[in-house]
Amino acid sequence: MSAPGVVYFVGTPIGNLADITYRALDVLRRVDIVACEDTRHSARLLNHYNIRETNRVSLHEHNEAKRSDELLQKIRDGKSIAVICDAGMPTISDPGLRFLQRLLANQLPYEVIPGPSAPITALVGSGLPADHFSFHGFLPPKKGARERELQAALNSPHTNVFFETPHRILSTLDILARLDPTRPICVARELTKKFEEFHRATAAQTYEHYQKHPPKGEIVLIIAGTKIPKWLHLPENAPPDSNN
Repeated sequence: MSAPGVVYFVGTPIGNLADITYRALDVLRRVDIVACEDTRHSARLLNHYNIRETNRVSLHEHNEAKRSDELLQKIRDGKSIAVICDAGMPTISDPGLRFLQRLLANQLPYEVIPGPSAPITALVGSGLPADHFSFHGFLPPKKGARERELQAALNSPHTNVFFETPHRILSTLDILARLDPTRPICVARELTKKFEEFHRATAAQTYEHYQKHPPKGEIVLIIAGTKIPKWLHLPENAPPDSNN
């Protein structure tokens, strides 16, 4: 019986195709199978780097449970597999976690190949404290649940990071502007792409801005916590925290 293959969870660019490591490219070139969140989307990256011969299969939220069984057998047969999502790191609000759990349960080998991450890129670019933060993935689609989650973030002492959709961001900013109009926030969108933007302002200012300029593209929302260092450069009308 052949030794089992290895599964690699590979970070891929979140926009700019140049943001990929030599190690990631080496893995993608030599594995037997690339499991993609969307094979059509991943084709742009793989074709750009002339990775055309590797077998590609889909691994997304709708087929991950079933596909994992098929891939487990491939690994037992000695095949190597790279798991990639459309952008960033697999399992971070993207497919891959169920498959990784199956690998753990079956004691099969895997490695993580680090790469770009939209939450971390947005957090750094926001200029808000990054020594203690929470990442929550996408905000709830229902307004009531979203308001409760945003209120919890506003009550938190540390920075909170969320994904949000372009068609819902105005509603979300409206909630924030109503709950705490002077809270410093940042809307980061189209990260690493041509129209990348970090809009830093208070919640009220940000809501007013995007009412006039509806945002497009993928969005990360960063909300400052209640404990803000006195040395932090704040948007106008955002009072510094008195506890630090």
